[in-house]
Amino acid sequence: MSFCELKNIRKSFGSGENKIEVLKGIDLDIEKGEICVLLGPSGSGKSTLLNIIGGIETADEGTVSVNGEKTADMSEKALTEYRRHHLGYVFQTYNLIPNLTVRENIEVGAYLSKKPLGIDELMETLGIAEQKNKLPNQLSGGQQQRTSIGRAIVKNPDILLCDEPTGALDYNTSKEILKLIEDVNKKYGNTVIMVTHNDAIKNMADRVFKLRDGVIRKSYFNENKISASELDW
Repeated sequence: MSFCELKNIRKSFGSGENKIEVLKGIDLDIEKGEICVLLGPSGSGKSTLLNIIGGIETADEGTVSVNGEKTADMSEKALTEYRRHHLGYVFQTYNLIPNLTVRENIEVGAYLSKKPLGIDELMETLGIAEQKNKLPNQLSGGQQQRTSIGRAIVKNPDILLCDEPTGALDYNTSKEILKLIEDVNKKYGNTVIMVTHNDAIKNMADRVFKLRDGVIRKSYFNENKISASELDW
């Protein structure tokens, strides 16, 4: 059995004539420690799929199993614990707490964990140690995204969920952030599931799922994976 396994995931929004089927029976398997990319155009259902894996949304049909546990079988309390201890989230918007410093924002993530990583070492890895006493409005977009990755990864989650993590960043900063996600994956062994519409990003992934109109059109294991620093678009 795979570390993360989805079977026949279906999800629609609205009702009656306004009902839109967003996911139409998704099956996927992800192994522990892999970088997995969900690739597709806007409206393909990839962010909804990520939210279902993350327990933010529930599927109408189908099952999500992580490490042999089905999320549908969890009570609300157990689901909250699952999100808290097993998942880290990185979004396109940084969602930092404006009146807390970089270090304090990362500390917020550490409080949620039973086995947090060392904050100072993590800030060094992320390249933001020198910014640790600054507030979010004193940082560049790239530094804010590094801080939000720090807050997610300090929990030492089994799965790091990234929803368009470079969507608001320029080319060079985007590549730095992708390299950082790759470094974090190598160093800490977290499984990374990343949603993107940027076709080039698939080349740094172990496993790629291409979505269109709520269906996986293509899935494959990447035999010729390249480093994030070599990506070009």
